[in-house]
Amino acid sequence: MERAMKRASATLALVVGAGLLAAPMIAAGMGSGGSGGGGMPSGMSGMSQQYDPAQEYQRGEAALQAGKYRDAEDAFQHVVDSTPRAAKAWLMLGMSRAGLGDEKGAEKAYERSVKLDDSSIDAHRELALAYLKLKQPDKANAEIAALKARASACNDACPDAADLKAALDAIQAATAAATPSAANAAPASLSLATPQMGDGAYVRAVSLINERRWDEALAALDKAEAAIGPHPDILTYKGYVWRKKGDWGQAESYYRQALAMNPNHRGATEYYGELKVLEGDVAGAKALLARLDAACSYGCAEAEELRLWIDHGGDPAS
Repeated sequence: MERAMKRASATLALVVGAGLLAAPMIAAGMGSGGSGGGGMPSGMSGMSQQYDPAQEYQRGEAALQAGKYRDAEDAFQHVVDSTPRAAKAWLMLGMSRAGLGDEKGAEKAYERSVKLDDSSIDAHRELALAYLKLKQPDKANAEIAALKARASACNDACPDAADLKAALDAIQAATAAATPSAANAAPASLSLATPQMGDGAYVRAVSLINERRWDEALAALDKAEAAIGPHPDILTYKGYVWRKKGDWGQAESYYRQALAMNPNHRGATEYYGELKVLEGDVAGAKALLARLDAACSYGCAEAEELRLWIDHGGDPAS
């Protein structure tokens, strides 16, 4: 992966929304992703699913911000149907349902989001507010206690300090008013997101990965996903960061999600193969290499890198 990240050099003009965004193209295997385009995640097209999850996510987010909750629900339902492990899409689906007054439906979506990503402050916040609206104080208090414990451990010194405080303040205000209407509103960090901001967060994440600042990189990738939606490039980088953090199970989950969205994604195929080598599954790694060889008619850097890993029995740079 480190070698692939050093290959970044080109600059590319991208059409994002209604305008042009000039941004660096990063990591040859990631920018092209085997999807035929290249560039930032918000420019993705040509997905094999009936619905493009990234495009549907952005459509849903725009509808949610405009108060068009039925359209938002429709779009986010398409996302979770295509990518059922997209935690942020479940969160947004919950907010869409809350806007429609479907509190039970919102509760189920928030619970799914929390189950998929227990670290999400926004999901715990919205779930606590939903429980309050549904008059389930015990469940609400459990969510509040979990957020307070994280805030106490953070002690105003971690990157999530401001978000934790904002979440607890929102819940406190809703409790005091006895009408937690804030559950229908997107958190500011989400409502202000745009595809351009997502691309910026994505580039920032790559820089942080190069600096081996894993937790900050994950936070940046989360911001990119919140703005852009599920995208195989983002998911592949998340897998890589979790691998470097030592959680191979999480890493595999993200690689599999990326490949479920785009089975020909060269970056995800390579890095999943590297993980197989680390796990001692040489046969699995060779199977992934065969997929790369079949996809790269004239050879490609991803196949050569994975071949080196297999021959070396691990990272050839170590």
